Amino acid sequence: MKVTLLAHTPDPENLAATAAKLCYSSSGIGELREGLDPEKTEKFIDMIVSIGHESVLEHVSFTFGIEGISRACSHQLVRHRIASYSQKSQRYVDESGFEFITPPAIQDLPEAKEEFDRVIASLTQSYEKIADLLCENHKERFLAEGLTEKAAASKARKLANEDARFLLPNACETKIVVTMNVRSLFNFFRHRCCNRAQWEIRAVANEMLRLCLKEAPTIFRYAGPSCVAEGKCPEGKMSCGKMKEVRAYFDSFKQN
Repeated sequence: MKVTLLAHTPDPENLAATAAKLCYSSSGIGELREGLDPEKTEKFIDMIVSIGHESVLEHVSFTFGIEGISRACSHQLVRHRIASYSQKSQRYVDESGFEFITPPAIQDLPEAKEEFDRVIASLTQSYEKIADLLCENHKERFLAEGLTEKAAASKARKLANEDARFLLPNACETKIVVTMNVRSLFNFFRHRCCNRAQWEIRAVANEMLRLCLKEAPTIFRYAGPSCVAEGKCPEGKMSCGKMKEVRAYFDSFKQN
């Protein structure tokens, strides 16, 4: 798994503080921004987060490139609806010999790993066979309709991939570009940095938060799972029971 911070709103903390200060001042926007030094910026961010005035954080966005995750993980990721996504297409990309993600629990159990690899190998072989059969069938039809060899082959392969992908498992590796504003990221981190989140998306979320902290430490020091962001666990009897350890883990992000 690899997470890269591709871009973010320039001077994110100053912008958030400017938006916050505007709500409580009659001064012009230029004047407000010029009057914000690092100390005042931190003060305004402290204030808006403490009173739940998170709408001003929507003016700041971060864009990530995420590689080496499974389709099982990306399906969870795109459920966070206030975001923008661009994902590797299984229609346009030939998945012959596709890469796949093996869960650690399976990796560590030889008997399970052997069965997992056997099934993946079988699916890979079946995917390639069905894709080739479909491609040849489509190509013959397109040639009969008068398309050139090159055009027929290209169109046939796309249609073949479109249907052969029904065999691809959740383990299939994918890549995705994600853009979220800070308010959405706060919500994402509360849910996905939690110990009760699935291991793969939790690893993605933790790395995203680590990268955000490097660029906007004042804003994101309030981010993390609920026990960090809100000081309490909302899971009730389903809590992991490790609030102290979790808080210490995320505190270590802020020290690096």
